[in-house]
Amino acid sequence: MGLVPPAVETPPAAEGQASRARDLARWLVLSGYLLAAVALTWRLWANPAGRVQAGDPHDVDLFIWYMRYAATAIAHGRLPALFTTALNAPTGVSVMWNTSILLPGVLLAPVTLLAGPQVSLTVLLTLGFAGSAASLFWVLRRWGASTPAAALGGAVYGFSPALVNAGIGHYHLVLAAAPPLIIDALLRVVTGRGHPIRNGAWLGLLAAAQVFISEEMLVDTALAGLVLVAALAAGHPRAVPGRVRAAALGLAASLVVALVICGYAFWVQLAGPQREHSVQSFSWATNPAFFVDPAGTMLIHTSAGAAAATGYHLGVPEVLAYLGWPLIVVVVAAAMRFWREPRVRAAAVTCVVLALCSLGGAAQRYFPAWLLPWHWLQGLPGLAQVLPNRFSILADGAAAAVLAFSLDLARSAAPQAWGRRAIPVTIAVLAVLPLIPLPYQAAAVTPVPAGWRIAFDRLRLAPDARVLVVPIPNVGHTYAMRWQADTGDPGSLIGGFFLGPNHAGQATFDPGPARAIGKYVDFLWDGTNHVTGSSAARIRPALAYWRPAAVVAVSPRPALARVLTELFGRPTFRVAGLLAWRL
Repeated sequence: MGLVPPAVETPPAAEGQASRARDLARWLVLSGYLLAAVALTWRLWANPAGRVQAGDPHDVDLFIWYMRYAATAIAHGRLPALFTTALNAPTGVSVMWNTSILLPGVLLAPVTLLAGPQVSLTVLLTLGFAGSAASLFWVLRRWGASTPAAALGGAVYGFSPALVNAGIGHYHLVLAAAPPLIIDALLRVVTGRGHPIRNGAWLGLLAAAQVFISEEMLVDTALAGLVLVAALAAGHPRAVPGRVRAAALGLAASLVVALVICGYAFWVQLAGPQREHSVQSFSWATNPAFFVDPAGTMLIHTSAGAAAATGYHLGVPEVLAYLGWPLIVVVVAAAMRFWREPRVRAAAVTCVVLALCSLGGAAQRYFPAWLLPWHWLQGLPGLAQVLPNRFSILADGAAAAVLAFSLDLARSAAPQAWGRRAIPVTIAVLAVLPLIPLPYQAAAVTPVPAGWRIAFDRLRLAPDARVLVVPIPNVGHTYAMRWQADTGDPGSLIGGFFLGPNHAGQATFDPGPARAIGKYVDFLWDGTNHVTGSSAARIRPALAYWRPAAVVAVSPRPALARVLTELFGRPTFRVAGLLAWRL
């Protein structure tokens, strides 16, 4: 499966000079990615501990909780536990079934402990963009793309609309540096470049790392790799038999390495408490219009496109498909023109398959389900938890590869006449201009309530004592999770925003009393529901299950304060706007 033409030998002196020039160009490209990432996030860097990207505060609060969770474990000299009752006490949360970004949380624990979890998230977001772009740049260079073409391809992937929109709140998706490296390692295994066991071990190590960043992205990457390898094999059928044995050896080595690292984590996930069986029932499919209608996060957009993205039932962070007519036309034309080139053909097929998968399956309403590949894949083991719209991230990477390889081929095929070779570059640059993002809008974080630390100092609770904080944390009210992450108090929080199994084992947000009673109490807290005489009676069954050691109500409205007093008696003390009960 020859993908890269053989190198031409050059004299040692010329090779040394060329090597220095390549190194300089490489550093310039990587520096450019980092500067672009800082430009995208500069409003956050103006106050990294006090500002977040606007648009998805609840997911940001979720990830800040996980950053603190990992850092607290490291501060105590251990790795984060894979199951915890620090959230959703007393039932607890399976960390492996949630987007817990354990590996980034551990690596950034020093930043979290010194500067706070919000600063760590801003660092993570910035490095996510720059690192994702750098990763694909390196992979494209390794497979024969020139530095300028690879630089453009890396930028298209690392700063794609899919990653920019996901970055509003979904940090685990923005950390997309590992997928290109996994694809590279897989290709080296199946094409026989290097020792199969060594390449397989590297593949297993990368896969294990991705497990502790985002398992979902690992599944997406596995599917992308399968399609890519199948496309290469179809183009070189005679080479397949000779590669089977070595490829099988490399893949077996990768599986062994991954299982050694992740075996216990998988056991906890699949056989431990709070295990799940399926994903939410509502549709996560992509609206086909989103491929060509940019959201308001793009520099070039229309008011209609921005309104459509904002009104999407999953929010802008799940509007991931945009590539724009110019890039789509250029990629399609390039794939047709250079179809005989294996790299272009394989990347183009992968891009199309992933884009079709992003449209969803039976739940979508735009096409007959049987026409879409996800309809046939979504029932397979391991795929029930995958959200199809997120295939757009790797589809963008495949489109970037088509663009990069085709650009080099077009420049090589162009006549030597002055200016002719600049035409393909001009077309490629113009095609990606609509993908330039606007810097993130920033919003102030929800501050820790006045008197919060004083209240917990006075309560003198055991580290694992369950505390009911009002507003009770759930998918729509995540304030208490942020306050817990910012201060470390309380040690065990009732309720929370997380994924867990309902009574049938199906995944849902905030299963248990936190979903019903928690929301009801929070409606009383923010004044969107009227208190009736039965309010206390409605809450008592949940309290019997939670059995809190203390209750802390933050600035309760008078009506809610009366309900809490009816339930718990007179407050143990008041401090600032807080009421506290030690039970």
